[in-house]
Amino acid sequence: MRDKNGQNHPSMRDEIYQNSPSLRENQYFFMKISIVTATFNSGATVRDTLESVLRQNYKNYELIIKDGGSKDNTLDICRELEPAFEGRMKIISCPDKGLYDAMNQGIRAATGDVVGLLNSDDFYTSFDVLMAIVRQFERTPDVDAVYGDIHYVDWDDTTQLKRYYSSRLFRPGWMRLGFMPAHPSFYCRKSVYERFKLDASAIEGWKGETDCAYFNTTYKIAADFECLLRLLYVGKIRTAYIWKDFVTMRHGGVSSSGTKAHKQINRDHLRALKENRVYSNMFLLSLRYIYKIGELAMGRLRR
Repeated sequence: MRDKNGQNHPSMRDEIYQNSPSLRENQYFFMKISIVTATFNSGATVRDTLESVLRQNYKNYELIIKDGGSKDNTLDICRELEPAFEGRMKIISCPDKGLYDAMNQGIRAATGDVVGLLNSDDFYTSFDVLMAIVRQFERTPDVDAVYGDIHYVDWDDTTQLKRYYSSRLFRPGWMRLGFMPAHPSFYCRKSVYERFKLDASAIEGWKGETDCAYFNTTYKIAADFECLLRLLYVGKIRTAYIWKDFVTMRHGGVSSSGTKAHKQINRDHLRALKENRVYSNMFLLSLRYIYKIGELAMGRLRR
């Protein structure tokens, strides 16, 4: 590619070729990944999030920042780093009705083949996460989505491991017990999100600035569980597991903040299972905490 002065510069295609020779002459080389990050007063953490995206060695992506009207320096940081993305960042700043509505707006705006979510207080664990996703779609072209592992760290000291969340043993049937693959590692074809989205007009109490109901905004905490239940268990979409740590999550988010939150998660899970006509009960849902004890023990061994 030549600039206005006649100088040659590598195109995005050339750049990705250099970083991944195995993708040459392959249709998945052209796969575009949309990363959706919902922000609201995220100034303390969003820089880590954005810089982890910039470090990715697969460059055919777009980063969609859906900001709900931050009052701190969140947008200042986004705009400061925007030139480094070379046109691959899109900032949408407008009111929303909370996290799940922001995610719905972000997915709706996505133009990529595959969509993933990266929270504004999390960051990619390594530089080759997007490359691993594209390579898995290359190896298993019939799959609709891929997922991997994540780990939790201390909010203030991100070198301090709190818990490792592996999706390796996950099977859709385990969703009756409240299990799901690590949602921040879930990357799904945009066409699948469109095929299985809900009819917002049919949802009582719907809260949202958009009628695109990829996530049901009437759930307080576990709309991600309901979405994955709809896709994986009910919809039976085809998936592949990648044995890789995708995302580093700061411990202390909405879904990991105490007994009250866990009670609400169980209520949301039971409601999601009932609405999707999947049998379960509170006893079955409580069994997953035995598994979580094992995860916590594994986290201590990894320190």
